[in-house]
Amino acid sequence: MAFDAPKLADFYEGPMGRVVRRTILRRLQPLRPARPVTNALGFGFAVPYLGTLQGEAQRVAAFMPMQQGIVAWPAGRPLTVVGEEFALPFPDEMFDFVLMIHGLEAAEAVRPMMRQVWRVMAPEGRLVIVAPNRNSLWSQFERSPFGWGHPYSRTQLDALLHESMFTPDRWDSALYFPPLRARRYVGTGQGWEKAGRTLWPRFAGVHLVAATKSLFAATPLYVTEPQQAYVRA
Repeated sequence: MAFDAPKLADFYEGPMGRVVRRTILRRLQPLRPARPVTNALGFGFAVPYLGTLQGEAQRVAAFMPMQQGIVAWPAGRPLTVVGEEFALPFPDEMFDFVLMIHGLEAAEAVRPMMRQVWRVMAPEGRLVIVAPNRNSLWSQFERSPFGWGHPYSRTQLDALLHESMFTPDRWDSALYFPPLRARRYVGTGQGWEKAGRTLWPRFAGVHLVAATKSLFAATPLYVTEPQQAYVRA
């Protein structure tokens, strides 16, 4: 994987990464649960976006898939966990809020992974996914972490959520400015966001979707199959 956890950390420490973080955080706020969050999980590389939850939630954990690697977060008393994406080391129905970013597009076994996320979410839980838009420039440029892995159209992401027993109830998008390193773009990111929403809405860099857990019509999917496939690979 080209953008492992240390490289993702470096990206977010740079000028482009800081603009990306601020831009996505603005769009995430309205997608969060209306009620106070008790237990929150960041899946993938969500640590740049979890700081606002530390003073609110009783528990905050950051799960990083084994193939991605791990960085310690936060400093002093790390709350990061590394493991297999299709066998999450958490009890059933533990989290009422899950934020997935830099996780879905890099998954090795998407549907088993999504079923694990479903398992650890509380019945009233809320899942928010940030995923690269396959129609965007961001998904085409490898200098961006959104240019690696499998990008999604909105239709594909909607179908995956329904197949994984989630009900999407709110959509948004972000990153309308081009993924260039020039400082003039970094400094005018919000101007690009406003213009892009009006002039080229289909070409946002990422989709954001909030979904709730569906409790009906479950299709059993056991972790033994992806484990075997992973070992053979």
